[in-house]
Amino acid sequence: MQAGLSREGAGRSFIRQPRVVQHGPGLFAVWRRAGNEVAMSMSAEQTVPVTLVLGGAASGKSRFAQGLAECRPGPLLYVATAQAGDDEMAGRIARHRQARGERWRTLEAPLDLTVLATAAAGHGAVLVDCATLWLTNLLLAGGSAEAVWPAVEAFIATFDRLPAPLILVSNEVGQGIVPEHALARAFRDLAGQVNQRLAARADRVWLVAAGLPLALK
Repeated sequence: MQAGLSREGAGRSFIRQPRVVQHGPGLFAVWRRAGNEVAMSMSAEQTVPVTLVLGGAASGKSRFAQGLAECRPGPLLYVATAQAGDDEMAGRIARHRQARGERWRTLEAPLDLTVLATAAAGHGAVLVDCATLWLTNLLLAGGSAEAVWPAVEAFIATFDRLPAPLILVSNEVGQGIVPEHALARAFRDLAGQVNQRLAARADRVWLVAAGLPLALK
């Protein structure tokens, strides 16, 4: 589906923010990679109620998830779970907010994601970025993995009554070395288990590696 799509900027090897284009009757997200443009049909994604996007650090998962959201019409809601604990994180948050554009409204929700049952109203899509930081906040607030699960289940229970499609971003954290500290090992296990729970409930699941999306479900 590359016919009719521009190839400007040939020779660049990095992947930019995908753009959404109309091509005939279909809607496509387009990425530039190694001087070529890669197009993926997004028309079917517009009607998916809950999508989970997994990937490692700097894998392109957030960029891909934003592209999915921007395929929906209307205003978009970005749900930020990060907290600006230092200057580096504050700068990262500011850069991400600037890159999203005018269609996006930002809601900060570091602990309680059940607010989306009402906050999502009037939006074409809701993007939560990311579930991993949300779990970190819950684990530090509650002190144990067991204390986190009620919040996880309460959030999942809202999926059936969300007034807009939901896109969740989460890190795949279990593919590295075994963490040295007990808290880090508990977090790794918790993140993996919550990802499994979210994936089982989601209507669509993507894995992003090196900027390339792979449909898992």
